[in-house]
Amino acid sequence: MPAEVRRAKPDDADDISAIIGELIATGEPVAFREGMSTDEVKAWMRRQGDDGAMFVVDDGRFILGFAAVDFDSASPTECSFGSWVRPQNRRQGHGTALAEEALAFARERGYRRVRGRLPENNEAALSYLSAIGALVPMKNPGMSFELPIYDEE
Repeated sequence: MPAEVRRAKPDDADDISAIIGELIATGEPVAFREGMSTDEVKAWMRRQGDDGAMFVVDDGRFILGFAAVDFDSASPTECSFGSWVRPQNRRQGHGTALAEEALAFARERGYRRVRGRLPENNEAALSYLSAIGALVPMKNPGMSFELPIYDEE
């Protein structure tokens, strides 16, 4: 069964929490300083309300990765985007599929600028976000993609 990208549900919070834990354990936590419990992930989803969203890549057995679009209450036409894929499932197109779904959501919500989440000195993430940034004008004319936003450490 091919993997599908879909809107995350509260039932996915346990898997999202596990992915965050795996990334922290491998030293690649991009945007996460510490793990998040299932309840914390559910709270994140609730905080997003209608102005933000989480998406997952689901292969029918496992959640392989997730993405988040978070609004900025100080700048109502801007949002931030981040995606995280389990290390063993990278370089299979899942990150791009997550980005396409997230950008479609951002377009539907009327966001004009999307900012990527990027830690300093992470060339793989920079390459990925640069590729995603190139998708923005093709899929969302009039929208800009701004990078990098460095995570504070």
